[in-house]
Amino acid sequence: MKREAPAAARNRQPILDVLRDCLPASGIVLEVASGTGEHAVHFAAALPRFTFQPSDPDAGARASIDAWAAERGLANVQPAIALDATSERWPLARADAVLCSNMIHIAPWQAAVGLVSGAARLLPEHGVLFLYGPYHRDGRPTSAGNAAFDADLQRRNPAWGIRHLEDVAALAMDRGFAAPQIVDMPANNLSLIFRRRARIAR
Repeated sequence: MKREAPAAARNRQPILDVLRDCLPASGIVLEVASGTGEHAVHFAAALPRFTFQPSDPDAGARASIDAWAAERGLANVQPAIALDATSERWPLARADAVLCSNMIHIAPWQAAVGLVSGAARLLPEHGVLFLYGPYHRDGRPTSAGNAAFDADLQRRNPAWGIRHLEDVAALAMDRGFAAPQIVDMPANNLSLIFRRRARIAR
C-alpha cells in the first residue's frame, strides 16, 4: 500500500529548505498531486505549525499517502482527498498555500491551467503557490538531460513535456499572481514561488 519514489527522497529536503523561507507563519497547505505521500509527511514533520492537506486523483496514491501519514503518526496531515486539477470545483474551500511538484510536465497543459486557476480561487491575498520541477528557460532547455527528458516525455504522450518558465509565469500572472521568485534547485530543477495579488473573477 505504501509507495516509494527515489526522486521524492532526493528532492524533499531541498524543497523543504525553500518552503521554510516562503510559507506564511501558519495555516493550511494543500498539496496537489501528492503522489506517494513522501513529500507531505516530510514537510509536515518539519513544519508542525501547518496543517497539510495532501491530494491525488489516483486511489492507490491516496492509500500510499495515508499509509505514510499513519506510519509517522502525524496529527497535522489530513486524510488524502481526490482532486483533479482540471476541475472547476475543488473539494476544499480555502488554503494558505498550494504546493505542486513534478506534475505539469507529465500532464496536458490544461492541468497547469487548472492548477493555477484553482490556486487562485483558494488562496487569500499574498497566499503562496509553489511549483517545483524542470522548466525550459529563455526558450531553451536548462541542460542536455532536460532536453532528453523532454523528448522522452513527448514520445510517451505528445500532450506532455517540460513547460516554458515564461508560459507558466504568464499564466499565473493572468490569474492574479505576482511575477515569480525563482530558486535554482539540484538536478536542473527550479522552484517557482508565486504570491496572490488582489482577487479577480474567473
